[in-house]
Amino acid sequence: MTPEDNHSQDTNYALSQMAEAYIREQKRKRRWGIFYKSVFAGLIVASLIIYSNEDKDTVGRKLKPHAGLININGPIFDSSPSNADTIASSLEKAYKAPGLKGIILRINSPGGSAVQADYIFHEVRRQKKLHPKIKIIAVCSDLCASAAYYIAASADEIYANPNSLVGSIGVVFDGFGFTGAMQKVGVERRLITAGKYKGFMDPYSPAKPAEEKQLQAMLSQVHERFKQQVNKGRGDRLHATEDTYTGLIWTGTEAKTMGLVDHFGSAGTVARKVYGIHDVIDYTYKQNYMDVLAKQFGAGALSEFAKYMGLSQNLTLK
Repeated sequence: MTPEDNHSQDTNYALSQMAEAYIREQKRKRRWGIFYKSVFAGLIVASLIIYSNEDKDTVGRKLKPHAGLININGPIFDSSPSNADTIASSLEKAYKAPGLKGIILRINSPGGSAVQADYIFHEVRRQKKLHPKIKIIAVCSDLCASAAYYIAASADEIYANPNSLVGSIGVVFDGFGFTGAMQKVGVERRLITAGKYKGFMDPYSPAKPAEEKQLQAMLSQVHERFKQQVNKGRGDRLHATEDTYTGLIWTGTEAKTMGLVDHFGSAGTVARKVYGIHDVIDYTYKQNYMDVLAKQFGAGALSEFAKYMGLSQNLTLK
């Protein structure tokens, strides 16, 4: 056999091996593709089954007199389960039920976004005008602070436990300053901007009095609106003092004395004593798997954009 024949055989063998490797790789990708598609389809099917079963369980109860429960749990942010869209969807779902006699907003939250709280405040009041015969009552659980109380103030009445923590009517901008640490390790900040305040409150640069003054003015504006909405919601029931809007938080007993709370009681108490019924149906909007994935993707993208733009510090009601 000549050297040329050996070379040809080697070449053919190498090509054959490459072809087999390519085919194996394509098969592997195809198998994983099928696997991921199956999982994706399974999530959709499971989601549909869960929600269809839930509807079957409650369809009969919705025809009978009942109170609608909407839970507002945890931080109130656009990317959190308790946000304006989900609360609005929950309210719409509840009002469609023929047997609905009243709505209970059960709140257990440390606060969150001033924007989300204001959206929810207005949505609750809008629904109250559309359905004047159906009272909306807020029930403060363990904690109803800041943005959470902002929302509670939109209800017809507010219930709490004597040991609930209620109030914290204030606004905070939180962040950090790293200039001292940077000096110790010998790191120099180089920030170039076009626009006087483009590097506003940059955590890696020394605080500037003009920026702090501007920030304080912003916080004061948001705080003033917070106060206005609480006054609008509570009206003459509120016994405001110089401490009411300082950001302090009170027990349910103190909050009742101050007019921040009307009565003591739980969601069950409200259903029985206010609406005169025992049946309570949970209308809290529950995200399906697709919503969760979409929200997480969107939140991740926005988070990265915020970091890129230097906007990762937060202005919140908490």
